[in-house]
Amino acid sequence: MTRPRTPLLAADVVIEPAAAESPSVVLIRRANPPMGWALPGGFVDVGETVEAAAVREAREETGLDVRQLELLGVYSDPGRDPRGHTVSAVFVGRADGHPVGADDAAEAAVFPLDALPPLVFDHARILADYRAWRAKR
Repeated sequence: MTRPRTPLLAADVVIEPAAAESPSVVLIRRANPPMGWALPGGFVDVGETVEAAAVREAREETGLDVRQLELLGVYSDPGRDPRGHTVSAVFVGRADGHPVGADDAAEAAVFPLDALPPLVFDHARILADYRAWRAKR
């Protein structure tokens, strides 16, 4: 049997800083194309759950240990990633501490939800969905 050709699988995290005084999220400035600000995340390794990948990628790119993961949604628009069709399971999680960019992140910083920089991929849409998710809670 021929293996099916499928999209790549990724996991991203909307990190809520526990110490933030106003609704804020952690973003990374990407060190690799496409350049710009994005949610922390990356590809799921073979044998790894999407939840474990989200926690690992957040730690690798921000130095933060994310906890209390909740699934925000699955994003699968074939055009969401200019590098190719990628499906991402996006989680919301909380973390203590100050983010520091590492691995694929040139920089990591906390941004208030009402003062976000321009974002790459479909991360503006994801954060719009996150705002609606927060409003229902």
